[in-house]
Amino acid sequence: MTTLDVRGRRTGRPLIGSHVFLLVVTVALLAPVVWALLSAFKPADEIVRHPLVFDPAHLTLANFRGMFQDVPLGSGFVNTGVVLVCKGAITMFFAPLAAYAFAKYRFRGQNLIFGAVLLTLMLPTIVLIIPLLLEMKELGWVNTYQALILPGSVDAFAIFWMRQVIAAVPDELLDAARVDGCGEFGIFWHVILPAIRSGLAGLGVLTIMNIYNDVVWPVVAASSSRMATLQVVLVTLAQNISGHKVGADYATITGELLAAASIALVPLLILFIVLQKHFINGILAGSVKG
Repeated sequence: MTTLDVRGRRTGRPLIGSHVFLLVVTVALLAPVVWALLSAFKPADEIVRHPLVFDPAHLTLANFRGMFQDVPLGSGFVNTGVVLVCKGAITMFFAPLAAYAFAKYRFRGQNLIFGAVLLTLMLPTIVLIIPLLLEMKELGWVNTYQALILPGSVDAFAIFWMRQVIAAVPDELLDAARVDGCGEFGIFWHVILPAIRSGLAGLGVLTIMNIYNDVVWPVVAASSSRMATLQVVLVTLAQNISGHKVGADYATITGELLAAASIALVPLLILFIVLQKHFINGILAGSVKG
């Protein structure tokens, strides 16, 4: 492979440097993931004594058996699934709807309201935790699905993302639909949504990843083990994994942690492998305004 210089002439220099750089970055990103997956099948003491050595002859499922006995991973998956479906559905419906209003309508105070929405992006999550927790307490929603689902279900980033995508849809399509007698919500449903499928796919993948990996708010809003999401289970695993195993050592805890983390990683890997094309197209759709 050859490259062209600024004058369009072939330089004859292969892109070896770029390929080597990308290979190094790929290895650096994947190495911790591969190590965690392989180490989950190693004996617990071997993980601590020889963390970088992997002997296929010593494969074991002991870490997984111990983890399933001590960790409520099943309830964590169920709670995460409920929150993911409900909160994701709210985000994927109301965020494009709000973005449609900002992108295609003109009303008094539009820029001021949209600026206020974007301003919330600058607020650290930790600043909002205490007010939200007090609100959940007044509503009686602490340790309930409502507390896990409703706060932050329509965030400013999702609205901004979809506004950029919807703004690229030609206004002529909307005018043609109005001439044909289509109502405003009908235009959104039958014209806008089919035209922004790539952007919706990208937002969907990001939404799933954000909800699946969220830990700060679920730790505060759902302190009981009954309502703990998967990430909360993983975060608190080191503290409560020895609850039924008196004298559990560091190696055992480490092995079970890696086993639980490996299982939690599988859904996201499958999601990205299956939807990577839509994710990339969605990123491109939301990065430019036509």
